[in-house]
Amino acid sequence: MPSLKEILECSVCGKLADMIHESETEELVCCGIPMCPTDAISTGRAVVRPNLDEKQHIASTIGFVGLFVFGLVFAGHSLFSEINSSETSITTALPYLLLGVALIIALGFEFVNGFHDTANAVATVIYTHSLPPTIAVMWSGMFNLLGVLVSSGAVAFGIISLLPVELILQVGSGAGFAMVFALLIAAIIWNLGTWWLGLPASSSHTLIGSIIGVGVANALMKGRDGTSGVDWAQATKIGYSLVLSPVVGFALSALLLLLLRTLVKNRELYEEPKGNQPPPWWIRCLLILTCTGVSFAHGSNDGQKGMGLIMLILVGTVPMAYALNHAMPASHTAQFVSIAQKTQQSLLIDSGKKQVEKPEAILTDFIRTKKYNAEVVPALGSIIGNISVEVKQSGSLSSIPGVAVANVRNDMYLASEAIRFLDKSDAALLTPEAKKNLKSFKSEIDGATKFIPLWVKVSVAIALGLGTMVGWKRIVVTVGEKIGKTHLTYGQGAAAELVAMITIGAADMFGLPVSTTHVLSSGVAGTMAANKSGLQWSTLRNLAMAWVLTLPVAMLLSGSLYWLLSKVF
Repeated sequence: MPSLKEILECSVCGKLADMIHESETEELVCCGIPMCPTDAISTGRAVVRPNLDEKQHIASTIGFVGLFVFGLVFAGHSLFSEINSSETSITTALPYLLLGVALIIALGFEFVNGFHDTANAVATVIYTHSLPPTIAVMWSGMFNLLGVLVSSGAVAFGIISLLPVELILQVGSGAGFAMVFALLIAAIIWNLGTWWLGLPASSSHTLIGSIIGVGVANALMKGRDGTSGVDWAQATKIGYSLVLSPVVGFALSALLLLLLRTLVKNRELYEEPKGNQPPPWWIRCLLILTCTGVSFAHGSNDGQKGMGLIMLILVGTVPMAYALNHAMPASHTAQFVSIAQKTQQSLLIDSGKKQVEKPEAILTDFIRTKKYNAEVVPALGSIIGNISVEVKQSGSLSSIPGVAVANVRNDMYLASEAIRFLDKSDAALLTPEAKKNLKSFKSEIDGATKFIPLWVKVSVAIALGLGTMVGWKRIVVTVGEKIGKTHLTYGQGAAAELVAMITIGAADMFGLPVSTTHVLSSGVAGTMAANKSGLQWSTLRNLAMAWVLTLPVAMLLSGSLYWLLSKVF
C-alpha cells in the first residue's frame, strides 16, 4: 500500500505541513495544536503521493547505456570522418584536446538542461497518476530527442548573434575558447545549484545571462564601455520573450481552465485523483498528449542552444570541415556568384564609392556599435566582392583552399550581420533594387554558413533525452506539490501543459528561446488561482527570487570565468 500524504494547515499560523503516515494514529503538532490526519481526511484534502522512488527496470538501464554508447560512437566516428575528408592538417594536439573538452562541456550543458527543465513536462502526468514516474520520464526523454532532431536551427543561430562579434571572428583563438568555456560552465553551475534546491529556474535565462556576462567582460577588458559588448537589440528581443512567457503561461492557463469549465461539464475533469488510480481513459489520453507536446516543443527549442554553441566550437577549431557548408552543390556556384555580383554592383551605385580601406574593420565596428556611417555600404560592397571572387575562383564552397576558408567564413558572417542591421537602420538610404539584392544574397550566405551536421543534432538529442531520465525528482516535487495548496486536478494539468506546448512551439517558429520552466510552473500557478485552490506563497517567492537572480548571477559568473580563462589561455 502506498503511504498517504496529508497537506495540513495550521489554524494559528496558516502554515502548511506535509506528513507521510501509514496509520491514523500519528500526530503532527504546530503552534501547540495537534494536526490530525483523520481531520484532514474528513476535509477531503488527503492525496496519495506517486511513488517517486521506484527503481528503474533493468531494460531501461540497458537502453540508457546503449543510447549513450551509440551517441558517443556515432559522434566520434562522424567527427573523425569529416575532419579526415576535409584534409585538415594536424600540427598540434592542443586544439583537438580543447575541441574534445568543449564538446563534452556543451553536451553536459544539454544533459543538465534535460533533467532541470524537462521535469516540468512530466510533473502533471505523474501527479495525476496518468503515467508511472519511470514510464513518464522515458516517454518525455524520447520526445525531447525527437524534438531536437526535427528542429530548424533558427534558435541556435539566434543565440550566437548575441555573442561579441570580435570573439566570433576569432573563436578558434584562446579568447574564443575562454568565451565558450566561461559561458557554458557558468550556465551549468547555476543550473545545478537551482536544481539542488528544487527551484525550476530557466536554462534559457541562464545561458543568455552567461552570454551577456562574457560580452560585457570582453568590452571592459578591451577598455570600452561594457554596454558595447552585447547586441542589446537582440538581447532585448529575447528578454521580452523570457519576461512575457511566465505571464503568458499564468494568464492563458487560468483562462483556458475557466473556458474548459464553461464548455466541458464533465465533473471528472476537475477532480483530484482518487487514491492512486489513473484517470478515465479520455482524460489520461489528454494529459499524455500534452506531456508529449511539451517534451517535443522543449527539445525543438532548448536543444538548439547547445547545437549553436557546438557549431561555434567546430568552426573555430576545424574550419576546413565546418566553416562552410560542403553540402552546397557545385552547380549552385554560378547562381551564388551572379547574385553576389549583382548585389555588389547595386551597393557601389548607391554609395557612389568604389573602394574603402579595411572594410572588415568598418563592418566589425558597425555590427558592434550599430552606428551607421557613409563607409558601411561601400565596405559591405567590398566584402561581397571578395566573397564572389573567392567562390568563383574555387568553383564551389568545398574547393576553397584551406588557408582562405576561415577568412571567407568570417567575411560571410560580417556581411550577413551587416545586412541584418542595415535593414533596421533608417540612415542607410538604399534603393529598392539594392534591398532586394541584399535579401537574396543574405539568403545565399546564410545557407552557406548556418547549417548543422546530423551528428551534432543526434549528439545533442541524446544528451537532452538521457538527461530527462535522471535527476528529475527534485523539480517534479516542486511543481507537483509546492505551488498550490491542493492537489493538481486533471483539468489543471491539461490546461497548464497545453498552454506551455503552444507557447514554446510558437517561440520556436519565430526563432526565440523561451523557458519551459517559467511557462509551465507559472501555468500551474495560474490554474490554481483560477480554481481558487490557493497558492503556496513561500514557493512562489523562491521561484520569483530565482527568476530575478538568474540573469545577474549568470552574468557575474561567466564574466569572472571569462576574465580568468582568458589569462589561462
